[in-house]
Parts: sequence; C-alpha cells; structure tokens
Amino acid sequence: MRIHRLLSLMTLLLVGVLVLAACPGGGAPAAPAPAPTEAPAEAAPTEAPAEDAAPTEAPAAAAAPADGPTLTIWADDTRSPVLEELGAAFEAEYGVRIVVTQKAFGSIRDDLKVAGPAGEGPDIIIGAHDWLGELVENGLLAEIDLGDNRDQFLAAAVQAFTYDGTLYGMPYATENVAFVYNTDLVETPPATWSEVEELAAQLEADGVVAQGFIHQESDPYHFFPIMTAFGGYVFGLTEEGYDASDVGIDSEGSIAAATWLDGMYKAGHLKTGAAVNYDIMHAQFGEGEAAMMITGPWALPTIRESGAPYAVTTIPGETKEAQPFLGVQGFMISQFSDDQLLAQTFLQEYVANAETMQAIFDADPRPSAFIAVREAIGDEDLAAFAEAGANGLPMPAIPEMSAVWSAWGNALTFIGQQSEDPAVAFQQAAEQIREAIGQ
Repeated sequence: MRIHRLLSLMTLLLVGVLVLAACPGGGAPAAPAPAPTEAPAEAAPTEAPAEDAAPTEAPAAAAAPADGPTLTIWADDTRSPVLEELGAAFEAEYGVRIVVTQKAFGSIRDDLKVAGPAGEGPDIIIGAHDWLGELVENGLLAEIDLGDNRDQFLAAAVQAFTYDGTLYGMPYATENVAFVYNTDLVETPPATWSEVEELAAQLEADGVVAQGFIHQESDPYHFFPIMTAFGGYVFGLTEEGYDASDVGIDSEGSIAAATWLDGMYKAGHLKTGAAVNYDIMHAQFGEGEAAMMITGPWALPTIRESGAPYAVTTIPGETKEAQPFLGVQGFMISQFSDDQLLAQTFLQEYVANAETMQAIFDADPRPSAFIAVREAIGDEDLAAFAEAGANGLPMPAIPEMSAVWSAWGNALTFIGQQSEDPAVAFQQAAEQIREAIGQ
C-alpha cells in the first residue's frame, strides 16, 4: 500500500515538473485576481476566532532537502498542532516538507486575498464553507477531488463545499442547532411544532414554567429549521447549488411558519417586546423558567454549568422534517499554489482517514464530517447534535445571501412586536431581497 502511494506521488510530482517546465509562470494565473467582493454576512458563528496574535510558523523538519518540495498550510491554533504532527509523518515518508503557519481563523480568508495573487500565500488553508462565495468568485481556490474517499464524508458536508457544481473543499467538521428540553419538565419531546405549542400551553397553564418554549427573537438562523418544517426555504437548491433566482422567503411554507410564530405571540407563549437574546434565553432555561429551546453545541458549557437537567434531540417537524442550517469547516487549496497536485495528494493520503479526522475532532470536539468518526462520537450531546444535523442544509455560500439576513430578521422583528401581519412581513422581506440582488 505504501509503495503504491509512493509511486502515485512520484507520478504526480513528475507530471507537475513537466507542466512547470512547459509553463514559465509556474502555473499561476497570468492576470491578477479581480478585486474581492464584500464577504457575505454570517448569522451564526462557524468558528470561534483565535486571539489576534502575530502569525507564527512551525519549525521546519530538518530531514527535508533545502531545495525539495514544500507545502505551506495556514491553520488556526486549534488545528495547527495536529497538522504539524501529520506533516512530520508525511515528510518522513515522502521527503516533502510541511510548513504550518498559525493564523487567527478569522484572518485566513482576508490574508489569502492579498498573499495568494502576490505569490506569497499558502498551498492549503482551513476555513468555513461560507467563504466560498467570495473566494471562488475572485479566483482564489482550486478544484478539489476527493477520489475514492468521497463516500467517506457526510454528503451534506460535501455539498456545502460545492459551488456552481464544482467541489472546492475537503470537509472535516460540521455544526448545527438542535432542540434542547428540560427533562424534568418535558417527559417526551414534541415531534411537531403544533405539539410544541400544545405542550407550552399546558406547562404554562399548570404553572410549571413561565414560558414553555423560548427562542432568540429576530434571529433567522435559529428560525430557519422551524421554517423548513413547514416547507419554507431561503433559496431554491439544485444539483448545481443554490439558485438565487428562486427566493423562498415568501413561499407558502415560509409564510405558514411565520403564521405559526405569530400565533405563539398572540397566545402569549412567546412574550411580545421581551427582546430575548442568546443570554436571556439560556438564563431562563438554566433557571427552569423555560422548558424548550433551539440552540447549538457552542452552548453546551453554559447549559451544563447551569445545572438544569436537559437532553438534546432533533428539531420538531410539521409538514416536513426540520432541516437546520449546516455550517461546515474544511481544507481548501489555493489557486495560486505551485504544487496543487502535491497538496491534493497530502489531503487524500494523509487527511482523509479516520485517524487524522479523529485527531482533529479530539482537538476541537464538534461533529465530524468524516462518517466513521461522526458515528463513533462518545459524547452523547454531541452525537445528538450530529443526528439533528444529519439532514441539514448547508448555509448558502453564494454572495446573494448577504442580502437576506437583514430583511429576513426585520420580518421576524415585526412579528415579535406584533406590528405587522406575518404574511405581509415575509412578502415585504422577499421583495427587498429580490430588489437587493437585482431581480
């Protein structure tokens, strides 16, 4: 097996040398990349930014010849130690030096936009799938082939890194929201949003809690799975990716979900003018004043520290199964890399396996995009979040998504304030979005 992989690598390197010999430019585009467009707004954290420290470079392994091939990887402080260890093994086997440059997660995308076209950037970066709209449109990423490993990854995670029908990333982790409930107050979690409303009414009428269900107001990200449960959507999804010409905020299902939300306010199950944010929602749940909510795995420390008895489960459906937004992190190859074939080999041979993916998971526990590791999660809560996101929809990475959040959030605010009919609020939001994206 090792001999076969070594022969494959040597073949790739030979092809690369011949290509470089025929192309004096080293394979980099002759024209500079167009000016980057503004990054789409992000509704929920896909990664906690590391401290903004000056980038540090991992020490080079002494075994590699000075003029030998080198791969540079930009990674955050959480993933860097794993990649450094992996690079040492890759160098020992293939004689290819791996240089891991540590950067704050939030700076990787912007730094690539400057360093890549200048020929000073990395070969590989780690990042979030919702960077694709900006990076691909500006010609900064190379196509990736998962080869025989494709079936080892969660299909939705692969879809997340697919842009206009082309794959630009190898996913390693996912995250999404799920339904969390107080096990002392709720014996059996509701299967539909109609049941959520009925249970909330019963708990409140019995004086068990002040609020049966609580949610973050004016927050589209947390409302999205409710919307999908009624058949709503943001943009139409095709095999080629999201279709910005098909805006679904005012679709029948989306308006049905908005109407359900409006009914929760009218019945007093959600409090008008309460301005419930993340902190308030978790404080009330932790104190036993609310019995059910939607939240993400990033909230587990807060929930556990509160001492409230809880369980994590899939989000209730209604006319359809609920589908939360799926955020995905992965590896991407720079279009300006002179060693794209070598970078591809490193990802396929050394990253796309259970051992490496487990090490990445251990460094920062979140549901793995690698199925074998995902199915072996030992943490019961993380496993439940993974199950809740098994049918998740990748958050749209297209540039048009940046025009959605504000209008959509305002529509939810109007419903929460009881100042606008839900159908009118969502219809107006859809028209604002269409106008903003030039439809």
